[in-house]
Amino acid sequence: MANSFSTGFWANVSRIILRNRILILIILAAATVFLAMQWKNMRFTFTEANLLPDKHPVNIEYNKFLEIFGEEGNLIVLAVKDSSLFTTKKFNLWNKLSKQLNAFPEVDLVISTDNLQTLAKDTEKEEFKLEPFFLEPPTSSKEIEALKTKLFEKLPFYEGLLFNKETQTIRIAVYLDKDIVNTSVRKDFIFNDFEPLVKEFEEESGLDLRVSGMPYIRTLNSQNIVDEIGVFITAALLITSLIFFFFFRSFRATFISMVVVIIGVMWAFGILGLLHYEITVLTALIPPLIIVIGIPNCIFFINKYQQEIRKHGNQAKSLQRVISKIGNATLMTNVTTAAGFATFIVTESKLLKEFGIVASINILVIFILSLLIIPIVYSFMALPKRKHLKHLNKRWIEAFVNWMEKTVKNYRISVYVVSIVLLIACIIGIYQIKISGSLIEDMPKKAAFFEDIRFFEEEFDGIMPLEIMVDTKRRNGVMRLPTLRRMQDVEDLIRETPELSDPISVVNLVKYSKQAYYNGNPNYFQLPNNQENNFILSYARKSSSNANLLSSFVDSTGQTARITTFMKDIGTEKMERIEESLWNKINKVLPPDRYDVTMTGKAFLFTKGTKYLVRNLVISLALAILLISLFMAYMFRSFKMIIISLIPNLLPLLITAGMMGFIGIPIKPSTILVFSIAFGISVDDTIHFLAKYRQELTESNWKIKRSVYAALRETGVSMFYTSIVLFFGFSVFMISSFGGTVALGGLVSATLLFAMLANLILLPSLLLSLEKSIANKAVLKKPNINILEKE
Repeated sequence: MANSFSTGFWANVSRIILRNRILILIILAAATVFLAMQWKNMRFTFTEANLLPDKHPVNIEYNKFLEIFGEEGNLIVLAVKDSSLFTTKKFNLWNKLSKQLNAFPEVDLVISTDNLQTLAKDTEKEEFKLEPFFLEPPTSSKEIEALKTKLFEKLPFYEGLLFNKETQTIRIAVYLDKDIVNTSVRKDFIFNDFEPLVKEFEEESGLDLRVSGMPYIRTLNSQNIVDEIGVFITAALLITSLIFFFFFRSFRATFISMVVVIIGVMWAFGILGLLHYEITVLTALIPPLIIVIGIPNCIFFINKYQQEIRKHGNQAKSLQRVISKIGNATLMTNVTTAAGFATFIVTESKLLKEFGIVASINILVIFILSLLIIPIVYSFMALPKRKHLKHLNKRWIEAFVNWMEKTVKNYRISVYVVSIVLLIACIIGIYQIKISGSLIEDMPKKAAFFEDIRFFEEEFDGIMPLEIMVDTKRRNGVMRLPTLRRMQDVEDLIRETPELSDPISVVNLVKYSKQAYYNGNPNYFQLPNNQENNFILSYARKSSSNANLLSSFVDSTGQTARITTFMKDIGTEKMERIEESLWNKINKVLPPDRYDVTMTGKAFLFTKGTKYLVRNLVISLALAILLISLFMAYMFRSFKMIIISLIPNLLPLLITAGMMGFIGIPIKPSTILVFSIAFGISVDDTIHFLAKYRQELTESNWKIKRSVYAALRETGVSMFYTSIVLFFGFSVFMISSFGGTVALGGLVSATLLFAMLANLILLPSLLLSLEKSIANKAVLKKPNINILEKE
């Protein structure tokens, strides 16, 4: 009954499409115009990818930190490592740059030699006061040398923040207005004001100015994503159209296919705008993805049309058969591909959820566009000429099919041995895979800003903030000397950790207060003892300058303090070791019954997010396998057929995972996507092959060998064509400057190539070897869906 419904349904669909051609084209044109109007709602992301769900404990702690201290990723740093900076002209240009930066409304605060404030003791008023580092711009090298000595030798409070004493690298710290950090204003400021000023300084001074900091990196990185979308779309269109033309040798067929996928891309952008989703490093992949996945649909439809024309030359009959016979099979394959992407929706990560929703919708959309546009456009055109059908008789394709048939017929044992050897090698490789939760690992390695990141890691131990928040559970508890000493113990461990920078906290400020109390003697840059504490605190309480400095490190109630350090770009494993070491120390010196301590910050959040993502994507892959297994069960109604169909699709995934282990590609947000995407696409070949095999079985009265070879010959060419298009289509992503996108493209391409060979060699071999156990009508019952209708 289901089969007769399916047959009748597709016959009706073909009638409706071919009888309402003009109306359908008008509806498609109107929908395209409507979706093009939604492009204006597309937004580019101005925040880091938050991989954790909103209600995750780590996210809640981070938001609590933001409520107390505000946005922590608002620091841009500029540095120069050149002794010639300490000459009159260049030093004054450096200070002029600081003034210019401070004048921008987007800038909250600039700390540099130009406006540096030193803490001093006012004995008359018995308070601390802030004095400028210098009163008048220096006019001689002698004055500059004196300032340099004062900075490097007398002001340990600013070491690590403004200078590296060993290498004499000096920097400017620019704190952006926290309200604009996650908005488009940040982008406008960086490109229109900040960068021209940096270039102007470099030209005037002849110095190499290094720039970094999370707002700067994020802005340039986002721009790279935007720039690459156009490159990807152009490259995907170019490579798929060239391959398509190489196979079909027809400008007309190539042009029709390009029209279909270009409309698909326009719809993809429109759907992004309609849903008001941001363009992230993942959603930026969707338009080229639609081209790569859309072209195989076109191959199936056009190939079938040309085969029908060659058979009987009747255009109306050919178009009706294209829709009724290929429509069902293509729908099934697109549904399984969409299911692979749709599993990301269950991950609870906003980034992946949006990617899963938009990708799965657009895969079904490109199927509908192919189904409607190709038959309608061909119906207005003349019949294909004989030269356009020549590709159906290509000798090299025939040779490829003969090789597959010969391998399956004569070398099945060799096929199994190779498969088992590969499986063992993969398992060894899988055990070598590492997990990476680095914020900057996937960023363009050749970009100037990436070199600057490495420079700041070398000179100042990193630019990614890591925050430790200490809640003393009592008002003004932070300024108690025992608490400060406990915090200092934690800071000492941070200083001993080479991957972390020297920490900045209220402890430094109290040390600086003691130094100021002893007339600026750097030997007294230390915490006061109990006796000194009373005198120093009495000075500090009267000082408004101290209160201003204090607000950066302690909340308004004096109950909660922050310790800020910056970390290098380290992997998840190293970060976890450091975290464990810090917690051991924290729990010892700041016992949980008296202090609430939380570790947070953008880099920390990303590391935790990666771990969460890996766990969730393993679940989503398992869900994809389950969904597609259920789909196979519904189609073929045979448990043995499910197992047989999964083997050639799971083996390529294992081979890819093994390759990742051997090559050293870590599991990270970009590479973990490979498995669900590749599985969803590769299972299409299995469905095509098994559907044809099932059809041949019934027609040949259950002759297994004959059915396997017939299915191999019939589906081998289309599967080869589509696999080659997909292989080169996904390879397009390898031109990206983002490491994650390169890995995604290369790994999906490799997986799909393995999957094609597995489906064309391993799957038929399994069917022939297990013919006795599956070649009976009880095992292969009448399917629920006839994917391929009888001729």
